[in-house]
Amino acid sequence: MLDPSGYYGATLASAILMLFLTFVFAVALYVVSAYFLSKVFAKAGVEGSWRAWVPFYNMMVFSKLGDLSPWLVLYCLGGGIVLSWTGLGFLFSLAMLAVTGMAAYRVGLKLGAEPAMVALWLLPVVWLGLMGLGKASWNNAISPAPWAGQGFLEDRTTWAGVPAQTPTQFHQQPPTMPPPAPGTQGYSA
Repeated sequence: MLDPSGYYGATLASAILMLFLTFVFAVALYVVSAYFLSKVFAKAGVEGSWRAWVPFYNMMVFSKLGDLSPWLVLYCLGGGIVLSWTGLGFLFSLAMLAVTGMAAYRVGLKLGAEPAMVALWLLPVVWLGLMGLGKASWNNAISPAPWAGQGFLEDRTTWAGVPAQTPTQFHQQPPTMPPPAPGTQGYSA
């Protein structure tokens, strides 16, 4: 039976309009954030601005710039997809949030931002805009990440066009014990 008042037709039309506007907003948000991300990549010395425009790969490069294994992004994505049917996929979304937050902290440090700026990262377009369009240049000579040397989080990948992020001046030999003081046990003349 046809709806004489046209209520359902109007509701369907408004739902389609809302979906369309949501899609347009999402695309615009992606374009702006990818542009800002390409500016951050350029500051870091990443060759090819196209890397900022490829979904998921751009987050892998961002993680690499943040001294994290880029494969963590795929682990989080894959785990979220595989476990989405169990209701546990959100745990991988939280892990992805933590991984990108840690990377944003390190990228912010390399761009001279205060550590508190990582809180602004929760608004990614604003944070990327400040980092990408800001005057700061990339400084790779900061102390190693706290997770450096920890197998799961450590970045050990090499990609052509993406510079290595661990400064060589911080790679040192394991610390050696100082010689014992003269007159103590173990001292040999």
